[in-house]
Amino acid sequence: MDSLSPGLPPDAGVQPALPPEAPIAMPVQVLKLGPAPHARPVSSPPLMWLRRLLVLGGSLVLTALAAREMDKVLGVNGLTPLEIVILVVFVTLFAWIAMSLISSLAGFVSLLARGGTRLDSGAAAPDGVEAPRVALLMPAYNEAPGRIMAALAVLHGDLVRLGEGGRFDFFILSDTTDPDAWIAEEAAFLKLREHTGSTNIYYRRRARNTERKAGNIGDWVRRWGGAYPLFLILDADSVMTGDCVLRLAGAMARTPDAGLIQSLPVIVGAETLFARLQQFAGRVYGPMIAHGIAWWHGADGNYWGHNAMIRTRAFAEAAGLPTLPGRKPFGGHVLSHDFVEAALMRRAGWAVHMMPALPGSYEECPPSLTELAVRDRRWCQGNLQHIAILPTRGLHPISRLHLLMGIGSYVTAPLWLLFLVMGIMISIQARFVTPSYFPAGPTLFPVWPAVDPVRSMWVFIGTMGLLLVPKLLAWFAMMLRERRGFGGAIRTLLGVLVESVLAGLLAPVTMLTQTASVLTILGGRDGGWSPQRREGGGVPFRDTLRQYLPHTLTGLGLAYLSWLVSVPLLLWMSPVVIGLALAAPLAWFTARLGAGRALRRLGILRTPEETMPPDALLAVQRLTPLLAPTPMDGIERLFSDTALLAAHRAMLPPPRQAGEAFDPALLVGLAKLQEAGSLAEAGLTRAERAAVLGDAAGLQRLAMLMPGAAAAGSAQLGDQVSGTSA
Repeated sequence: MDSLSPGLPPDAGVQPALPPEAPIAMPVQVLKLGPAPHARPVSSPPLMWLRRLLVLGGSLVLTALAAREMDKVLGVNGLTPLEIVILVVFVTLFAWIAMSLISSLAGFVSLLARGGTRLDSGAAAPDGVEAPRVALLMPAYNEAPGRIMAALAVLHGDLVRLGEGGRFDFFILSDTTDPDAWIAEEAAFLKLREHTGSTNIYYRRRARNTERKAGNIGDWVRRWGGAYPLFLILDADSVMTGDCVLRLAGAMARTPDAGLIQSLPVIVGAETLFARLQQFAGRVYGPMIAHGIAWWHGADGNYWGHNAMIRTRAFAEAAGLPTLPGRKPFGGHVLSHDFVEAALMRRAGWAVHMMPALPGSYEECPPSLTELAVRDRRWCQGNLQHIAILPTRGLHPISRLHLLMGIGSYVTAPLWLLFLVMGIMISIQARFVTPSYFPAGPTLFPVWPAVDPVRSMWVFIGTMGLLLVPKLLAWFAMMLRERRGFGGAIRTLLGVLVESVLAGLLAPVTMLTQTASVLTILGGRDGGWSPQRREGGGVPFRDTLRQYLPHTLTGLGLAYLSWLVSVPLLLWMSPVVIGLALAAPLAWFTARLGAGRALRRLGILRTPEETMPPDALLAVQRLTPLLAPTPMDGIERLFSDTALLAAHRAMLPPPRQAGEAFDPALLVGLAKLQEAGSLAEAGLTRAERAAVLGDAAGLQRLAMLMPGAAAAGSAQLGDQVSGTSA
């Protein structure tokens, strides 16, 4: 659905779904060739080397101290090979914790000192600089269209109210494969245009979603990017205010060396207990974490894939993604494209910034642990793909660190599991295996396998303390800034306690899930691309139990092995054991709407966006049912709505040209329709339905098979189709 079809003219009065194309070159980047030398971005904050020395150096010092203590714990009588493995894994995991702590401390100080960055100086462009045209891109993939259109309608209305609607164009970029969802998108698109009274809202669907979201955005850049100096990428669950968008655009105008400026999306709209845990954690801890990374990342920041303003020239020149060599899951198209795009833009000399204090940027989160695991599996594969990106020539060291941290966010799961298993093995060895006191022959100093239990306890307490300190600092910072929005200091402290306990129980469940994902990916299994389920509730316990049975069995197995050694070891392992053993009830309970709403009534896990909902969020809630099409079969909807049918025909892609590849689904679908006496007899698959709906000849045949009045109202279709073929 990219342009008007030759031989299939649009009906009179049908507004074009797309503006004239304005192509811009977007060359594929060669990772083995470094870019030309370039100066440090002017917008980089001063003394960045000192900031990074404090963060990275402080992390290194903490890790070295922890390594020394752990060496004393394990090396009472010298280190055995098993203990050496444990020490290496512990140091790796602790380094991760130490960096998070030091970065959070930097964020705490930055948050209380300034609360923003020097980029945030209002929405206006600098004197003498013309405000640029901006494209707002909304990618969609088999989503509920009402929610998407409502978010766009609210943003459009905001910009018009602020007197800036004329320089912002909206593009709905569909990669939807489900034919019913596709036709519903078109119907919702027409409703959106009617609701706003605007013709600068456009819709484009790709028949083949090559390269997934990165390919979807890249296709727009190559075809229309030349008309827009800036573009902003939304997500299907994004909501942004007009003021937020204008401030991002203003920051780009004032920072000519910036290729990308990322906002901090606030999680909203949570209903289930699991989603409310994520929403609360993101709202309390998120600002401090974001201020920390903005403080020491500076102009070498990262990109999270949406709610960010991008300079079109920078993206087109530097962010064309190559196809990675080899087979899936490591080869092929880049999945976690955002990290890579930011790294390539920074490699080309463009600055990548974050505005952590910018209000008006929102998103939603998965409603359950199960849905998070579905998304996490895709992210896991994409992040492990970054192993092939790391050797890229010319990357900034901080960009390489971003990629390493993305890889580490999943590799740490199997490392944690390995650490636990090795610890139990050492305990079993000490309890049941006769020690070899003289492994190197007779000596005056026998080797006794032993650990220092007192020092081990303090290492554990210290590690847990490092994990809890950022949460307490974030709670304290919240009290100083906006305690009323969270329900007061006491309720928020209770929320931190509830979130910490439940997060601690769910952490080993996530650990095992991510470990399984890493192992299956390393084994060569591709995760695919599944649409995100965003609504919560209604997950049968039987299905949840079936999915989390391996977690439960693993937890019971660890409990039994620990009990065989000693009761104290079982108590030591209890947080992990309880979380895994209760994985199914925890996943089921936290996915319930009732549990989340009960805590909301008590004021626990409350956020300011719940206490005083922003106008934009209320407007989206109000408009979603108004702009959502009635659930209906796509073909039935199309042939029962004359205006929708006319618009659909006007948006058909050009027919296949000689030399182009044939579409097997279209050929089979046309053959089935030709032989069938009714649509039901045709027995079209989902792919075949989508293919014939996107073809003029397919539409003609569908019109002939539609019963009664619908067919009569569509009979003119056959007269208007000429010279088209599959």
